[in-house]
Amino acid sequence: MDDYPLLDLFLTMLFFFLWIMWFFLLFRVITDVFRDDGLSGWGKAGWIIFCLVLPFLGVFVYVIVRGRGMGRRDAKQAKESEAAFQDYIRKTAAGGTGQTSGTDELSRLADLHRSGALTDDEFDRAKTKLLA
Repeated sequence: MDDYPLLDLFLTMLFFFLWIMWFFLLFRVITDVFRDDGLSGWGKAGWIIFCLVLPFLGVFVYVIVRGRGMGRRDAKQAKESEAAFQDYIRKTAAGGTGQTSGTDELSRLADLHRSGALTDDEFDRAKTKLLA
């Protein structure tokens, strides 16, 4: 251990973690390219090729040029996921039939929670909404 001073160890760890963070950013950019519906197929291919041929420059240019839209697309996907979840809860609680009583819906929610189809948090949110 005498040949590897503490500062060298610190710098090695720093470079390692920066390298891992860069990989996360690269995967995030590639995911965002494929998620964007407003980008044509040729545009997606161009960005992917740019990010794979010149990885550091491609990722940094993408973040500079299209970084603001990345957050918007994430928020849009989160809203769509929440809406789909709420729709699933409504359909599951109603049992796919017409109007049911509140106790029937609460009973179905409890059955879903017991079977593991709903987590504790999802069950509490659905129960609170049902009882409101």
